[in-house]
Amino acid sequence: MPVRRASATWHGSITEGHGRMQFADYEGSYSVPSRFEDGDGTNPEEILGAAHAGCFSMALSMGLSAAGHAPDSVETTAEVHIDKLESGWTVTRIHLITKAQVAGIDEQAFQEQAEKAKSDCPISRALEAVEITLEASLA
Repeated sequence: MPVRRASATWHGSITEGHGRMQFADYEGSYSVPSRFEDGDGTNPEEILGAAHAGCFSMALSMGLSAAGHAPDSVETTAEVHIDKLESGWTVTRIHLITKAQVAGIDEQAFQEQAEKAKSDCPISRALEAVEITLEASLA
Protein backbone atom coordinates (compact mmCIF):
# COMPACT_ATOMS: atom_id res chain seq x y z
CA MET A 1 0.00 0.00 0.00
CA PRO A 2 1.22 3.52 -0.69
CA VAL A 3 2.38 5.82 2.07
CA ARG A 4 0.57 9.15 2.12
CA ARG A 5 2.46 12.29 3.08
CA ALA A 6 1.52 15.72 4.36
CA SER A 7 3.84 18.38 5.71
CA ALA A 8 3.61 21.48 7.85
CA THR A 9 6.01 24.29 8.65
CA TRP A 10 5.66 26.78 11.51
CA HIS A 11 7.53 30.10 11.78
CA GLY A 12 7.71 32.23 14.92
CA SER A 13 6.14 32.16 18.35
CA ILE A 14 2.84 30.42 18.96
CA THR A 15 0.89 33.68 19.34
CA GLU A 16 2.44 35.70 16.52
CA GLY A 17 3.66 32.94 14.24
CA HIS A 18 2.16 31.35 11.18
CA GLY A 19 2.52 28.20 9.18
CA ARG A 20 1.79 26.42 5.94
CA MET A 21 0.39 22.94 5.39
CA GLN A 22 0.81 21.01 2.20
CA PHE A 23 -0.41 17.70 0.81
CA ALA A 24 -1.29 16.49 -2.68
CA ASP A 25 -2.68 19.52 -4.56
CA TYR A 26 -3.45 21.51 -1.40
CA GLU A 27 -1.30 24.18 0.20
CA GLY A 28 -2.63 26.63 2.75
CA SER A 29 -1.79 28.79 5.71
CA TYR A 30 -2.69 28.23 9.35
CA SER A 31 -2.26 30.25 12.53
CA VAL A 32 -3.61 30.69 16.05
CA PRO A 33 -6.40 32.98 14.73
CA SER A 34 -7.41 30.40 12.09
CA ARG A 35 -7.47 27.70 14.75
CA PHE A 36 -9.09 29.33 17.77
CA GLU A 37 -10.78 32.41 16.29
CA ASP A 38 -12.19 33.33 12.87
CA GLY A 39 -8.88 34.10 11.16
CA ASP A 40 -8.00 33.41 7.56
CA GLY A 41 -6.55 30.05 6.64
CA THR A 42 -7.22 26.53 7.79
CA ASN A 43 -6.32 24.54 10.89
CA PRO A 44 -5.50 20.95 11.81
CA GLU A 45 -9.07 20.28 12.97
CA GLU A 46 -10.59 21.28 9.62
CA ILE A 47 -8.16 19.03 7.80
CA LEU A 48 -8.93 16.18 10.19
CA GLY A 49 -12.63 16.80 9.54
CA ALA A 50 -12.14 16.76 5.77
CA ALA A 51 -10.24 13.48 6.02
CA HIS A 52 -12.94 11.94 8.20
CA ALA A 53 -15.79 13.16 5.98
CA GLY A 54 -14.06 11.79 2.89
CA CYS A 55 -13.25 8.46 4.51
CA PHE A 56 -16.78 8.03 5.85
CA SER A 57 -18.36 8.93 2.49
CA MET A 58 -16.22 6.33 0.72
CA ALA A 59 -16.95 3.67 3.37
CA LEU A 60 -20.69 4.33 3.14
CA SER A 61 -20.59 4.15 -0.65
CA MET A 62 -18.68 0.87 -0.45
CA GLY A 63 -21.15 -0.65 2.03
CA LEU A 64 -24.20 0.50 0.11
CA SER A 65 -22.75 -0.79 -3.16
CA ALA A 66 -21.92 -4.18 -1.61
CA ALA A 67 -25.52 -4.39 -0.37
CA GLY A 68 -26.80 -3.80 -3.92
CA HIS A 69 -27.66 -0.12 -3.49
CA ALA A 70 -24.91 1.90 -5.19
CA PRO A 71 -25.52 5.53 -4.19
CA ASP A 72 -25.94 8.37 -6.65
CA SER A 73 -24.18 10.60 -4.13
CA VAL A 74 -23.00 10.79 -0.52
CA GLU A 75 -22.33 14.23 0.99
CA THR A 76 -20.78 14.39 4.46
CA THR A 77 -19.79 17.22 6.76
CA ALA A 78 -17.64 16.60 9.84
CA GLU A 79 -17.99 19.00 12.76
CA VAL A 80 -14.80 18.70 14.80
CA HIS A 81 -15.05 19.91 18.39
CA ILE A 82 -11.87 21.02 20.16
CA ASP A 83 -12.10 21.86 23.85
CA LYS A 84 -9.71 23.08 26.52
CA LEU A 85 -9.49 20.29 29.11
CA GLU A 86 -7.30 20.08 32.21
CA SER A 87 -4.80 18.11 30.13
CA GLY A 88 -4.84 20.73 27.34
CA TRP A 89 -6.59 21.33 24.02
CA THR A 90 -8.25 18.11 22.88
CA VAL A 91 -10.43 16.98 20.00
CA THR A 92 -13.36 15.73 22.05
CA ARG A 93 -16.02 14.92 19.47
CA ILE A 94 -16.63 14.62 15.76
CA HIS A 95 -20.20 14.83 14.53
CA LEU A 96 -20.72 13.43 11.04
CA ILE A 97 -23.69 14.75 9.09
CA THR A 98 -24.38 12.86 5.89
CA LYS A 99 -27.04 12.97 3.23
CA ALA A 100 -27.15 10.34 0.52
CA GLN A 101 -29.12 9.78 -2.65
CA VAL A 102 -29.72 6.05 -2.85
CA ALA A 103 -32.41 4.49 -5.01
CA GLY A 104 -34.37 1.51 -3.74
CA ILE A 105 -33.19 1.36 -0.13
CA ASP A 106 -35.37 1.60 2.96
CA GLU A 107 -34.52 3.83 5.93
CA GLN A 108 -33.54 1.00 8.28
CA ALA A 109 -31.13 -0.59 5.80
CA PHE A 110 -29.62 2.82 5.08
CA GLN A 111 -29.11 3.59 8.78
CA GLU A 112 -27.46 0.19 9.31
CA GLN A 113 -25.01 0.88 6.48
CA ALA A 114 -24.30 4.38 7.83
CA GLU A 115 -23.54 3.07 11.33
CA LYS A 116 -21.30 0.38 9.88
CA ALA A 117 -19.42 2.96 7.81
CA LYS A 118 -18.98 5.14 10.90
CA SER A 119 -17.28 2.33 12.80
CA ASP A 120 -15.40 0.77 9.86
CA CYS A 121 -13.79 3.69 8.05
CA PRO A 122 -10.02 3.84 8.74
CA ILE A 123 -10.13 7.41 10.03
CA SER A 124 -12.85 6.47 12.57
CA ARG A 125 -10.69 3.56 13.67
CA ALA A 126 -7.70 5.86 14.09
CA LEU A 127 -9.82 8.18 16.22
CA GLU A 128 -11.24 5.58 18.62
CA ALA A 129 -10.46 7.82 21.62
CA VAL A 130 -12.80 10.51 20.23
CA GLU A 131 -16.60 10.41 20.52
CA ILE A 132 -18.01 10.08 17.01
CA THR A 133 -21.69 10.79 16.44
CA LEU A 134 -23.70 10.45 13.26
CA GLU A 135 -26.73 12.08 11.69
CA ALA A 136 -27.57 10.27 8.46
CA SER A 137 -30.45 10.94 6.10
CA LEU A 138 -31.62 10.01 2.65
CA ALA A 139 -32.04 12.85 0.17
